[in-house]
Amino acid sequence: MTIASIIVWMLLGALSGWIASKLIGGIGTGLLGTILIGIAGSFLGGWLGSVLKISGATVGGLSLPSIFTAIFGSVVLLFLIKSLRR
Repeated sequence: MTIASIIVWMLLGALSGWIASKLIGGIGTGLLGTILIGIAGSFLGGWLGSVLKISGATVGGLSLPSIFTAIFGSVVLLFLIKSLRR
């Protein structure tokens, strides 16, 4: 993984965190927390995609598969956090 791909995943993570919070509801962490959850979620989505052998999920750069992967990972992470908070 190159520095450029890490930066792209971070930018996608920020966007995906915001989208995930709109899809399933935020957890009250504010803008910075949502961005951090999105970044962590994008890495989680990339990892899950590689473990599950989902074609295109770990593609670097700005592509539809990478966007969906980042959003998926962010949704999974937000769901887990919300479940643990109950």
